[in-house]
Amino acid sequence: MSPQASADRTQLTGHFTYAGWEESALGNRPDGTYPRLAHAAVTNAFSGGIEAADTICEYTIVYSTEKTGTFTGMELLEGSVDGRRGTFAVEERGSFDERGSVRCTFEVVPGSGTGELTGLRGTGAFTHEPGQPSVPYTFDYDFG
Repeated sequence: MSPQASADRTQLTGHFTYAGWEESALGNRPDGTYPRLAHAAVTNAFSGGIEAADTICEYTIVYSTEKTGTFTGMELLEGSVDGRRGTFAVEERGSFDERGSVRCTFEVVPGSGTGELTGLRGTGAFTHEPGQPSVPYTFDYDFG
């Protein structure tokens, strides 16, 4: 995807797919009791402006009901951003609803960029709708 410059930031777009999802309940809450906590270990594969295969992602999830809730997570991406190679981490915050829609924003963890991504700063977002084979994202970034 071609980048678009906006003020001092560049916006990239692309898609990612879940390559793996392993979820487990946390605590000793009886089945059907809410709210409840869960942990998910996830592997994603990014393409487009961000190229990163087999990311490492860990989520803590709060289920308000069987199908609704919120999550926070950290994801480590090794690959490239707009052709620059390195590694960086993002902090994620999101929610999901009864229809299965997921909305999430993310921000580069300050100081986490390595290699050609040293000094990377940025924010992004994605929305996943049920039935989509991959998840579209946007990412606005610069270097500090």
